Amino acid sequence: MNLSTSVGSVRLPNPVMTASGTAGHGLELARYLDISELGAVVVKSLAAYEWAGNAAPRVHPAAAGMLNSVGLQGPGLARWLERDLPKLAEAGARVVVSVWGRTVQDYALVCDALGATNSQAMSAVVAVEVNVSCPNLEDRGQMFSHSATATKDVLASTQGCGLDCWAKLSATGNLTEIASAAIEGGAKGLTLINTLLGMAIDTQTRQPVLGGGGGGLSGAAIGPVALRAVFDVYAEMPEVPIVGVGGISSAQDCLAMLMAGASAVQVGTATFADPRAPAKVLAGLASWCEQQGVETLEEIIGVAHG
Repeated sequence: MNLSTSVGSVRLPNPVMTASGTAGHGLELARYLDISELGAVVVKSLAAYEWAGNAAPRVHPAAAGMLNSVGLQGPGLARWLERDLPKLAEAGARVVVSVWGRTVQDYALVCDALGATNSQAMSAVVAVEVNVSCPNLEDRGQMFSHSATATKDVLASTQGCGLDCWAKLSATGNLTEIASAAIEGGAKGLTLINTLLGMAIDTQTRQPVLGGGGGGLSGAAIGPVALRAVFDVYAEMPEVPIVGVGGISSAQDCLAMLMAGASAVQVGTATFADPRAPAKVLAGLASWCEQQGVETLEEIIGVAHG
């Protein structure tokens, strides 16, 4: 049985990764599982500068999921390269660096800086995930991923990193059009999907619960939406590698994503309830493949399309 898979030119030993924003910037999950056994560790999104994020409270339970308004808090790329990446490399992790920015130039800055880094630990970095589901200050706060033009511009600006870039998109607007624009801009793969916009209101205080007002909905509640997004984009663009994310907490969730057309998956919100969730999903996938006589993942990727 061979669980290896490819996302563009990136070859992974198995398809199970962590999801950006849910596993920290470094070894936060290492006390619960062997991160070197995962396909890759996707770190929390980094900008070219330190960012404080939103006011507390930042997370709130939702029906079958979670709302978050962390606001992309992070130490900035330079500090992460010095503090966290060497530890990840030493632990044997394959690392996907998630990046974000408030402007197209911000994305260029962080990716150019990443491409100019020549530390030994950079050998652990296998790809860059470009989080375009961020407020675009150049377009009155609308998310980059809401616009095909903005998405293409962002991906074009990230090519200085010298690594495969995956565009992380939300299930909004004409997703296949946005996905096509990302590929035209230079993306070598797609991560589908990011959180969906949501909020909660405290009926006692009559105010939004989260410090940032609204937030992103993740977890099981968005699983069917994510699965449909992967299915639809694969149907239109079967040659484009897809990483499926959203509501994955079991081997069955993982299998559904693969059958819909994903070449790999990410486990995110499930780790808040069980930090060992990614390892359990991987073990369950291996067990299912053994029971079903599946020797390679190519046998099941996209099979739901008939």
